[in-house]
Amino acid sequence: MAQQVPQELPASAQLTQIIFGFMVAQAISTAAKFGVADQLKDGPKNADEIAQAVGAHPRALYRLLRALASVGIFSEDADGRFHLTPLAEPLRSDAPDSMRAFAIYMGADWHWRVWEGLPYSVEHAQPAFEHIYGQPVFEYLPEHPDQALAFNDAMTSFSKSASEAIVNAYDFSGIKKLVDVGGGHGYLLSAILERNPQMNGVLFDASPVVAGAQDVIKSCGERCETAGGDFFESVSEGGDAYIMKHIIHDWEDERALTILRNCHRAMTENGRLLVVEMVIPEGNAPSPGKFLDLEMLVFLHSFERTAAEYRSLFERAGFKLTRIVPTQSPYSVIEGVRV
Repeated sequence: MAQQVPQELPASAQLTQIIFGFMVAQAISTAAKFGVADQLKDGPKNADEIAQAVGAHPRALYRLLRALASVGIFSEDADGRFHLTPLAEPLRSDAPDSMRAFAIYMGADWHWRVWEGLPYSVEHAQPAFEHIYGQPVFEYLPEHPDQALAFNDAMTSFSKSASEAIVNAYDFSGIKKLVDVGGGHGYLLSAILERNPQMNGVLFDASPVVAGAQDVIKSCGERCETAGGDFFESVSEGGDAYIMKHIIHDWEDERALTILRNCHRAMTENGRLLVVEMVIPEGNAPSPGKFLDLEMLVFLHSFERTAAEYRSLFERAGFKLTRIVPTQSPYSVIEGVRV
């Protein structure tokens, strides 16, 4: 989202700062690519020292860091040394909530190019990605391993950063067997299981994905099993709760309903459905989901949804939406029960 600007400025000056938002995003991505935050984790350094370590031009790197310091990402002291700030900490590779991979992905040239197609998507209501690259994104990625790796690393980064907020916000007690549908490498599921020792879990995703999850879920021992498959065909059976994070927003209603109905068939009677997504608020309220919705517009045949749209989707799949639990992240936990 664009940064907030002082309201006392003339409208044209406020608009200028908002328009400059793309520069901020690209500057963050560039700092992430060069690993600047990693260079500062042990203490402040000047631009010359950082440039020598990361292979950048000293003066050009100084200009980059000076600009970022002006928006609170890094800070410059009177001696010309740069320090980490709370906003810069997640750009460290080793931060528990590292956003470095996500920042790199968002500024990657192939991703940036898709956003250049936003006018096409607005005009035609079709993904700019397919217009530019000639095929859907989920067909393109397997054929381009470098971009696929960047995408997967970004999604893992984004997932890890939100997992703690989700576990803190939602009460998972009472669930005996939780199936994480499309759970990737299991960061969210392992975080939930660690907080809920009475629970068993199943990590369900495509077989090549869950094959790479062992290092993440091994701390859960025998309480976590993996299952490979296609959630458009079926999902693991017997869970009394099914959770999906950042899955339903990838699909238009009919495809989303296929996934939800498969969960409905697989779960126990009175089972619980937990969909973790950004819920778009009504009216003019600011929300990162409203801009992620544009990402869906240019990349996929899908969209972010309002609470009313989720309620309707749940009802069509055989669930009653019971509550929406906000978290200290852009995500909410949308809870439904099987009817």
